[in-house]
Amino acid sequence: MTESDLRDLLCELGASLFARGYSVGSAGNISVRLPDGYLMTPTNSSLGRLDPARISKLAPDWSHLGGDKPSKEVFLHRAVLTARPEAGAVVHLHSTCATAIGCLAAPGEDAPIPPLTPYFVMRVGRRLPIVPYYRPGDSAMEPAVHQAALEARALLLANHGPVVSGKTLVDAVYTAEELEESAKLALMLRGMPARELTPAQVDDLLSTFG
Repeated sequence: MTESDLRDLLCELGASLFARGYSVGSAGNISVRLPDGYLMTPTNSSLGRLDPARISKLAPDWSHLGGDKPSKEVFLHRAVLTARPEAGAVVHLHSTCATAIGCLAAPGEDAPIPPLTPYFVMRVGRRLPIVPYYRPGDSAMEPAVHQAALEARALLLANHGPVVSGKTLVDAVYTAEELEESAKLALMLRGMPARELTPAQVDDLLSTFG
Protein backbone atom coordinates (compact mmCIF):
# COMPACT_ATOMS: atom_id res chain seq x y z
CA MET A 1 0.00 0.00 0.00
CA THR A 2 1.13 3.55 -0.65
CA GLU A 3 1.49 6.05 2.18
CA SER A 4 -1.66 7.77 0.93
CA ASP A 5 -3.55 4.47 1.07
CA LEU A 6 -2.33 3.86 4.62
CA ARG A 7 -3.39 7.34 5.72
CA ASP A 8 -6.89 6.71 4.38
CA LEU A 9 -7.06 3.24 5.93
CA LEU A 10 -5.86 4.53 9.31
CA CYS A 11 -8.67 7.11 9.32
CA GLU A 12 -11.26 4.54 8.21
CA LEU A 13 -10.29 2.00 10.87
CA GLY A 14 -9.94 4.65 13.56
CA ALA A 15 -13.48 5.85 12.84
CA SER A 16 -14.76 2.27 13.01
CA LEU A 17 -13.12 1.68 16.40
CA PHE A 18 -14.47 4.98 17.72
CA ALA A 19 -18.01 4.33 16.45
CA ARG A 20 -18.11 1.03 18.36
CA GLY A 21 -16.87 2.55 21.62
CA TYR A 22 -13.35 1.12 21.57
CA SER A 23 -12.11 4.64 22.24
CA VAL A 24 -13.84 7.79 23.49
CA GLY A 25 -12.98 11.48 23.27
CA SER A 26 -9.33 11.83 22.34
CA ALA A 27 -8.31 8.51 23.92
CA GLY A 28 -6.22 5.99 22.03
CA ASN A 29 -3.58 6.25 19.33
CA ILE A 30 -2.38 4.27 16.33
CA SER A 31 0.94 4.03 14.50
CA VAL A 32 1.98 2.45 11.20
CA ARG A 33 5.50 1.57 10.06
CA LEU A 34 6.56 3.00 6.67
CA PRO A 35 9.67 2.28 4.56
CA ASP A 36 10.87 5.80 5.41
CA GLY A 37 9.50 6.31 8.92
CA TYR A 38 6.15 6.10 10.69
CA LEU A 39 2.62 7.46 10.62
CA MET A 40 0.96 8.30 13.93
CA THR A 41 -2.31 9.77 15.06
CA PRO A 42 -1.88 13.35 16.30
CA THR A 43 -1.99 14.40 19.93
CA ASN A 44 -5.44 15.20 21.35
CA SER A 45 -7.13 13.84 18.23
CA SER A 46 -10.25 11.69 18.17
CA LEU A 47 -9.97 8.37 16.36
CA GLY A 48 -13.45 9.11 15.04
CA ARG A 49 -12.48 12.34 13.26
CA LEU A 50 -9.03 11.88 11.78
CA ASP A 51 -7.93 13.80 8.67
CA PRO A 52 -5.55 11.84 6.39
CA ALA A 53 -3.60 14.97 5.52
CA ARG A 54 -3.01 15.85 9.19
CA ILE A 55 -1.75 12.45 10.34
CA SER A 56 1.70 12.89 11.88
CA LYS A 57 4.70 11.60 9.95
CA LEU A 58 7.85 10.67 11.86
CA ALA A 59 11.35 9.96 10.58
CA PRO A 60 13.11 6.63 11.20
CA ASP A 61 14.68 8.24 14.29
CA TRP A 62 11.15 9.18 15.50
CA SER A 63 11.60 12.93 14.97
CA HIS A 64 8.55 14.83 13.70
CA LEU A 65 8.61 15.42 9.92
CA GLY A 66 5.14 16.62 9.02
CA GLY A 67 1.45 16.75 9.81
CA ASP A 68 0.14 17.64 13.24
CA LYS A 69 2.17 17.05 16.39
CA PRO A 70 2.14 13.30 17.15
CA SER A 71 0.57 11.62 20.16
CA LYS A 72 2.30 12.30 23.48
CA GLU A 73 2.74 8.51 23.69
CA VAL A 74 5.20 8.24 20.80
CA PHE A 75 7.54 6.34 23.14
CA LEU A 76 4.85 3.67 23.67
CA HIS A 77 4.77 2.87 19.95
CA ARG A 78 8.55 3.10 19.68
CA ALA A 79 8.90 0.57 22.51
CA VAL A 80 6.71 -1.97 20.71
CA LEU A 81 7.93 -1.43 17.15
CA THR A 82 11.60 -1.65 18.15
CA ALA A 83 10.91 -4.81 20.18
CA ARG A 84 8.97 -6.40 17.30
CA PRO A 85 10.67 -5.68 13.96
CA GLU A 86 8.08 -7.85 12.17
CA ALA A 87 5.24 -5.60 13.36
CA GLY A 88 3.85 -3.06 10.93
CA ALA A 89 1.43 -1.25 13.23
CA VAL A 90 0.49 -0.64 16.87
CA VAL A 91 -2.97 0.12 18.25
CA HIS A 92 -3.43 1.53 21.77
CA LEU A 93 -7.01 1.81 23.02
CA HIS A 94 -8.93 2.41 26.24
CA SER A 95 -11.53 -0.24 25.38
CA THR A 96 -13.68 -0.92 28.42
CA CYS A 97 -13.38 -4.65 29.04
CA ALA A 98 -9.67 -4.96 28.29
CA THR A 99 -9.05 -1.98 30.56
CA ALA A 100 -11.16 -3.65 33.25
CA ILE A 101 -8.92 -6.72 33.08
CA GLY A 102 -5.94 -4.37 33.44
CA CYS A 103 -7.50 -3.01 36.63
CA LEU A 104 -8.16 -6.48 38.08
CA ALA A 105 -4.92 -8.27 37.19
CA ALA A 106 -1.70 -7.87 39.15
CA PRO A 107 1.27 -6.15 37.47
CA GLY A 108 3.66 -8.82 36.30
CA GLU A 109 0.90 -11.31 35.52
CA ASP A 110 1.17 -12.62 31.97
CA ALA A 111 -2.08 -14.53 31.36
CA PRO A 112 -4.99 -12.55 32.89
CA ILE A 113 -7.40 -13.80 30.21
CA PRO A 114 -7.70 -17.59 30.00
CA PRO A 115 -7.65 -19.37 26.62
CA LEU A 116 -11.41 -19.63 26.21
CA THR A 117 -11.61 -19.41 22.41
CA PRO A 118 -9.31 -20.37 19.53
CA TYR A 119 -9.42 -16.87 18.06
CA PHE A 120 -8.03 -15.33 21.24
CA VAL A 121 -5.07 -17.72 21.04
CA MET A 122 -4.67 -17.19 17.29
CA ARG A 123 -4.73 -13.39 17.52
CA VAL A 124 -3.26 -12.57 20.92
CA GLY A 125 -1.17 -15.65 21.65
CA ARG A 126 -0.26 -17.39 24.88
CA ARG A 127 0.94 -14.35 26.83
CA LEU A 128 -0.71 -11.02 27.69
CA PRO A 129 1.67 -9.22 30.08
CA ILE A 130 0.44 -6.61 32.57
CA VAL A 131 2.79 -3.62 32.59
CA PRO A 132 2.83 -1.73 35.93
CA TYR A 133 0.97 1.57 36.12
CA TYR A 134 2.63 4.74 34.83
CA ARG A 135 1.03 8.13 34.35
CA PRO A 136 -0.22 8.55 30.73
CA GLY A 137 2.47 10.25 28.72
CA ASP A 138 5.22 9.23 31.14
CA SER A 139 8.14 8.07 29.00
CA ALA A 140 9.52 6.14 32.00
CA MET A 141 7.25 3.26 30.95
CA GLU A 142 9.15 2.71 27.68
CA PRO A 143 11.64 0.08 28.99
CA ALA A 144 8.85 -1.92 30.68
CA VAL A 145 6.69 -1.84 27.55
CA HIS A 146 9.66 -2.80 25.36
CA GLN A 147 10.47 -5.76 27.61
CA ALA A 148 6.86 -6.98 27.60
CA ALA A 149 6.59 -6.61 23.82
CA LEU A 150 9.67 -8.75 23.18
CA GLU A 151 7.62 -11.89 23.85
CA ALA A 152 4.01 -10.79 23.37
CA ARG A 153 1.91 -9.38 20.54
CA ALA A 154 -0.39 -7.64 23.01
CA LEU A 155 -0.06 -6.24 26.51
CA LEU A 156 -2.16 -4.39 29.04
CA LEU A 157 -1.07 -1.19 30.74
CA ALA A 158 -2.30 -1.49 34.33
CA ASN A 159 -5.31 0.76 34.94
CA HIS A 160 -4.89 2.28 31.47
CA GLY A 161 -5.63 0.10 28.45
CA PRO A 162 -4.43 -2.41 25.84
CA VAL A 163 -1.53 -2.07 23.41
CA VAL A 164 -1.43 -4.50 20.48
CA SER A 165 0.77 -5.00 17.44
CA GLY A 166 0.26 -6.72 14.12
CA LYS A 167 2.07 -7.43 10.88
CA THR A 168 -0.20 -4.89 9.20
CA LEU A 169 -2.55 -2.15 10.36
CA VAL A 170 -5.53 -4.40 9.66
CA ASP A 171 -3.94 -7.24 11.66
CA ALA A 172 -3.32 -4.93 14.62
CA VAL A 173 -6.92 -3.68 14.58
CA TYR A 174 -8.26 -7.24 14.34
CA THR A 175 -6.12 -8.21 17.34
CA ALA A 176 -7.35 -5.22 19.35
CA GLU A 177 -10.94 -6.18 18.56
CA GLU A 178 -10.39 -9.83 19.47
CA LEU A 179 -8.70 -8.83 22.73
CA GLU A 180 -11.65 -6.64 23.73
CA GLU A 181 -14.22 -9.35 22.98
CA SER A 182 -12.12 -11.96 24.82
CA ALA A 183 -11.89 -9.64 27.83
CA LYS A 184 -15.67 -9.21 27.75
CA LEU A 185 -16.14 -12.98 27.64
CA ALA A 186 -13.70 -13.50 30.52
CA LEU A 187 -15.56 -10.96 32.65
CA MET A 188 -18.93 -12.55 31.82
CA LEU A 189 -17.63 -15.98 32.89
CA ARG A 190 -15.70 -14.75 35.92
CA GLY A 191 -16.28 -17.13 38.85
CA MET A 192 -18.09 -19.68 36.69
CA PRO A 193 -16.79 -23.16 35.79
CA ALA A 194 -15.91 -22.22 32.21
CA ARG A 195 -14.20 -24.82 30.04
CA GLU A 196 -10.83 -23.51 28.84
CA LEU A 197 -8.83 -24.81 25.90
CA THR A 198 -6.32 -27.42 27.02
CA PRO A 199 -2.55 -26.82 26.76
CA ALA A 200 -2.46 -29.31 23.88
CA GLN A 201 -5.21 -27.41 22.05
CA VAL A 202 -3.37 -24.12 22.58
CA ASP A 203 -0.13 -25.64 21.30
CA ASP A 204 -1.94 -26.96 18.22
CA LEU A 205 -3.38 -23.51 17.44
CA LEU A 206 -0.02 -21.79 17.85
CA SER A 207 1.84 -24.35 15.76
CA THR A 208 -0.81 -24.14 13.03
CA PHE A 209 -1.44 -20.39 12.92
CA GLY A 210 1.72 -18.97 14.49
